[in-house]
Amino acid sequence: MRNFTKIIVLTAIAAVFCGLYLFQGLNGSFDYALPRRGIKVLAMVITGVAVAYSTVIFQTITHNRILTPSIMGLDSLYLLLQTVIIFFLGSSHVMIVNKHINFIVSIAAMVVFALVLYRFLFKSGKRPIYFLLLVGIIVGTFFGSISTFLQVLIDPNEFLLVQDKMFASFNNVGGDLVWWALAIVGISLLIGWKSINDLDVLSLGRDTAINLGVNYNKVVKKILILSSILIAVSTALVGPITFFGLIVANLSYQFFKTYKHSVLIIGASAMSVIALVGGQWIVERVFTFSTTLSVIINFVGGIYFIYLLLKESRST
Repeated sequence: MRNFTKIIVLTAIAAVFCGLYLFQGLNGSFDYALPRRGIKVLAMVITGVAVAYSTVIFQTITHNRILTPSIMGLDSLYLLLQTVIIFFLGSSHVMIVNKHINFIVSIAAMVVFALVLYRFLFKSGKRPIYFLLLVGIIVGTFFGSISTFLQVLIDPNEFLLVQDKMFASFNNVGGDLVWWALAIVGISLLIGWKSINDLDVLSLGRDTAINLGVNYNKVVKKILILSSILIAVSTALVGPITFFGLIVANLSYQFFKTYKHSVLIIGASAMSVIALVGGQWIVERVFTFSTTLSVIINFVGGIYFIYLLLKESRST
């Protein structure tokens, strides 16, 4: 009951921030400003829920609260894809100008990469999760190195466009893309929610989960695929947010202190909405767009990541 009350409070705070962002300072311009703000809020909610859900379930199967799905190299692949398109085809190509095509191609590339990686690594039927993480780190570093090399050679004017892709932004989100992302994330969450009880068992460890009747490899592959889809959608929609999932997932663990993923996921999602909507409101109203939300998140997340590393080293 106590955790239920906490979720209600967090949901109420998230609703207050959404209302504050939507209606403050409209001054009668409802027809123009309100729909634009509504799309931005919806994009932040979709991104927050997708990142929170994917991070919590990813950390459950890896049994590590420091890792995030970004470790698989999806963010690096997204940036490499945008860099390659601009470098070889130019910033005026339809794959850059048309946001719908860019959105579809980005999601398809990231999901196909994840599926091929999982298919290859799970083919042997052995315990591949740590090897999977190692391969993800290596591939992500490789993608990042190629991106950096191309960015050095690229035309300076077009590099500015690549630079915009490096950080998440909610200011230029396309309205149609938001509805596409909402549909994909909604379907993914419905599919994933069927395995919510299996996640509670997986948190006990691989051997214990198998002894309790969980089809470990099948559930892990399903979770990894769902996590990849959600991260791919959120990244293609607004751009990469490296440390955001790490922050909200660990805050949810500390705040709720439970093993139930139904509570952890909802709580992390509510915290994500509060952080994104509230943070964007601060960026626009307090900092007057002198910085971006992703810069603040990466700065805070980097410090929090170091804190978690130090905390883990003390406990071992």
